[in-house]
Amino acid sequence: MKYYSTNHQAPDASLEEAVVKGLASDKGLYMPEAIKPLPQEFYDQIENLSFQEIAYRVADAFFGEDVPAETLKQIVYDTLSFDVPAVKVKDNIYSLELFHGPTLAFKDVGGRFMARLLGYFIKKEGQKQVNVLVATSGDTGSAVANGFLGVEGIHVYVLYPKGKVSEIQEKQFTTLGQNITALEVDGTFDDCQALVKNAFMDADLNAHMKLTSANSINVARFLPQAFYYFYAYAQLKKEGKADHLVVCVPSGNFGNITAGLFGKRMGLPVKRFIAANNRNDIFYQYLQTGKYNPRPSIATIANAMDVGNPSNFARVLALYDNSYAAITADISGATYTDEQIRETVGEVYRETGYLLDPHGACGYRALSEGLFPCETGIFLETAHPAKFLETVEGIIGDKVEIPAKLQAFMKGTKQRLFDERIAFRNRYLIRKEGAKVQSNYPMVHRRGGLNSYFGLVYIKNKKVPSQQRAHY
Repeated sequence: MKYYSTNHQAPDASLEEAVVKGLASDKGLYMPEAIKPLPQEFYDQIENLSFQEIAYRVADAFFGEDVPAETLKQIVYDTLSFDVPAVKVKDNIYSLELFHGPTLAFKDVGGRFMARLLGYFIKKEGQKQVNVLVATSGDTGSAVANGFLGVEGIHVYVLYPKGKVSEIQEKQFTTLGQNITALEVDGTFDDCQALVKNAFMDADLNAHMKLTSANSINVARFLPQAFYYFYAYAQLKKEGKADHLVVCVPSGNFGNITAGLFGKRMGLPVKRFIAANNRNDIFYQYLQTGKYNPRPSIATIANAMDVGNPSNFARVLALYDNSYAAITADISGATYTDEQIRETVGEVYRETGYLLDPHGACGYRALSEGLFPCETGIFLETAHPAKFLETVEGIIGDKVEIPAKLQAFMKGTKQRLFDERIAFRNRYLIRKEGAKVQSNYPMVHRRGGLNSYFGLVYIKNKKVPSQQRAHY
């Protein structure tokens, strides 16, 4: 399978090249040249298959030409070591609980799959070190960091916006050590994402470091997210509820809903999709007007959706051949304020006992307001509500039980590590963007003309003491 760039100015790439590079040389996102429909017999029997069996069939359609069958099967089965149940909340509204993985967020699926697939390609190429760059507004960082933790030959750098992720989310990727480095950027998620994208275009940086991305811009991160859409359909079909299925996706960078749209193109019987936004409603405004106007993101209590310039919008356009009419035929939108999100979390908890997280609340509310009588809706509950503890407890006025997995992360402490590769990363951050970077790790200092750049690097608002600088 070949992959083309959404900007159409870069050579086509193999799956291996697309995964290892992450971003095309023209800054475009890779797209598969073909999307293979799955046979009708698969859909006829889908309710009798396990999550892993379903996912392998989908993975084979995407990756089967490039990865040996047994290797691909092992990657899929190792990735999906947890369930993704569809839980009835009220009437014809179901929650697809994507928070039963290691970091209790939907990105465990894509993060774990990518870690295993990239590891396979690294061994195949004989690479000694690949550096994974990832920008996070919350759950991506923890899912990717934990997915790659301890993987030989891979070092992960997580960029996250200062003060804009929850304490639990931050602990999940800043306490790991080993091959994980966290960098706190004094800016927004969009700033972090721009730094990652631009890093791939810096020839000097790439001469020193083999780079790839683990954001949803990487095909190995976003395509596996299609797995759980098929499994959701299978579960609802088993209950006789799948005939007029509407899927609502809390949307930020749009990798998640794009994976669902790929599923629909493969024949998955979804009637329509709803993209639920918080106040960062760029895509909602596009659906209303046909004009795409990115803008700086706004901080909200549904922080993983705080994206002002969704990368995967380019894939949506490519999938629909830039047809506004075709996009709006399949996707509608909704947008909610923090007040409306709080209202929804509280009402649903009081009426049903089901506890939503702020992102899932957007999905639930969009279905409750937009379903027709004959339709069944399922929304993606993208993270466990305990990951937003203060917000959720403040809404419901009650204590939220913290799962043991999260409690283990909360006991960790931020680690300070020395690693010369950080020098290249922060050299890039400072030289290219002038951003102020705060890190959980002491910076290292490179000899030869870069002193002025490192004068701008701070750790916890303090300049790095000279005795903590490592020269090479």
